[in-house]
Amino acid sequence: MSNLNSNLAIYNRHPFHLVDPSPWPFMASLSVLVFLFGLVSYLHGFKVGNFLFVFGLCILVLTSVVWWRDVIRESTYEGCHTVLVQLGLRYGIVLFIFSEVMLFISFFWAFFHSSLSPGVELGMIWPPQGISIFDPWQVPFLNTIILLLSGCTVTWAHHAIIHGNRNQGILALVFTILLALLFTGLQFYEYKIAPFCLSDGIYGSTFFITTGLHGLHVIVGTLFLLVCLVRLYNYQITAQHHFGFEAAAWYWHFVDVVWLFLFVSVYWWGGI
Repeated sequence: MSNLNSNLAIYNRHPFHLVDPSPWPFMASLSVLVFLFGLVSYLHGFKVGNFLFVFGLCILVLTSVVWWRDVIRESTYEGCHTVLVQLGLRYGIVLFIFSEVMLFISFFWAFFHSSLSPGVELGMIWPPQGISIFDPWQVPFLNTIILLLSGCTVTWAHHAIIHGNRNQGILALVFTILLALLFTGLQFYEYKIAPFCLSDGIYGSTFFITTGLHGLHVIVGTLFLLVCLVRLYNYQITAQHHFGFEAAAWYWHFVDVVWLFLFVSVYWWGGI
């Protein structure tokens, strides 16, 4: 028996993290299915769609919270995230961001497909006849500056964490989150005063879907940074162990770059 235990101990000495069985991947997939089914039903005028949309969203948020709780516990208290595991996580977040890039490319493709060569049904002009567009040098330009500043502050936080300056890291993250909330508020204000809507042809649909999808990513990134702020405040992020913050910073820089493309193509070039 002692030989068996020693062999098992030797067998388990590896740098990989063999995760325990978890219900959260299945719950997340199911909640996303309910969320999207409710969204599509709501857009098609079904009354049950509103309930399914809210229900799926609530379950998705709850699942995300408990799933992140488990990951934080495994990395912070159980020591499961070795150097090799962190390398695998870095590959994972890079592949995830790449998949997000391809998602946005599909919507940019739809925009340029119609704007570069508008058909007869659009009056052979872009923007289509009857569409009043936003002035790119007002709210959109202000939002661009806000996001660029948030990219600077999140980089400031990254360097502060690397050099062990916890107080500066907390301050920089607070500034980043405040700028993100300001951007989201201005985006909602822009939607409120928009002279066109989602159903106004290809221009309205591509504008609101593309900018709305980016706004959703801003909200997710803000929550990501908020979790990092709480963890940094509780001494769970250090100069030697801060991959969670690095993933959030990479994601935030991706959101910044996407907005630059949106501003140049949709707001500025699309209105010339």
